[in-house]
Amino acid sequence: MKLFFTGQTDVGLLRSVNQDAYYIDPDGRFFIVADGMGGHAGGQEASRIATQAIQTFLHNQWYSVKSSERLLEEAFLMANQAILQDQYYHPERADMGTTAVVAIFREEQPWCAHVGDSRLYRLRGSRLEQITEDHTLVARLMKYGEITPDQARVHPLRHVLAQCLGREDLQEISIQPFHVQPGDRLLLCSDGLTEELSDQLIASHLKSIRACDKAATALINAAKDRGGRDNITVVIVAIDRLTREG
Repeated sequence: MKLFFTGQTDVGLLRSVNQDAYYIDPDGRFFIVADGMGGHAGGQEASRIATQAIQTFLHNQWYSVKSSERLLEEAFLMANQAILQDQYYHPERADMGTTAVVAIFREEQPWCAHVGDSRLYRLRGSRLEQITEDHTLVARLMKYGEITPDQARVHPLRHVLAQCLGREDLQEISIQPFHVQPGDRLLLCSDGLTEELSDQLIASHLKSIRACDKAATALINAAKDRGGRDNITVVIVAIDRLTREG
C-alpha cells in the first residue's frame, strides 16, 4: 500500500499562540494530531507532551506482538500519564489537557484512536465520511436525536469536551479499525478547521486538488478566510495516488 502525505498547522487569525501539534512518521506508519487547551503555556505543553509520548511509544513498540488495538490504547494511556506527571511538577498547568487523534497502518489493517474532538475523515469518491465520533456534550445530544447537525454547529456548548487527555478520570479512548482502498484520502484535523468549514467544503477542496500539500494549504486558507478563530491543523494521507503532481 503506497501512501503520500503531508501536514500543516497555522495559528489562525485571532490566537497569539499555536496550541495544536502534529506528527507524521517519516515511513508513513502513523499520523498524529493534537489540540491543546488550558491557557497559552498549558495548551501548548499538553499537545506537545501527548504527541511526543504517543510518537515515542509507537516507535518503540511497533514490532511488538501486541495487537494494534492494544498498542493504541497503551500509547494513549502513556500520553495521559505523561501530562498528569507534568501537571504534578508544574501546578500552574494543572488544568491543561489535549485532544488527540491517531491513524496507524500496521499489518495491512489501518486502525485509529482518538480522545476529544479532533477528527479523522475519509474521502472516497465524492463522499466524505467522519470516521471518529466527537467526545463532546453536543455530539452526544446529536447522537440521541435531541439536536440536529445544523443546531450542533452553532450550539453554545459545542466546544465542551466530554473527554480529553490529561485527566485522572479518563474513561473513553475510542479505538477502531477502518478500511481504505486505492484513491481514498484521509484527513486528520483539529477543530480549528471543522469549526469554520462544513463537511461539504472540506470534501470539495480534497476532491479538487490532487497534491496533498496544496490541498492542505487550501483547507487552512479557506478556514482563515471564514474567520480563522482557532489554530488550524491538517494532516492529509492519500492512498495509492501520485498526489505530488498537479
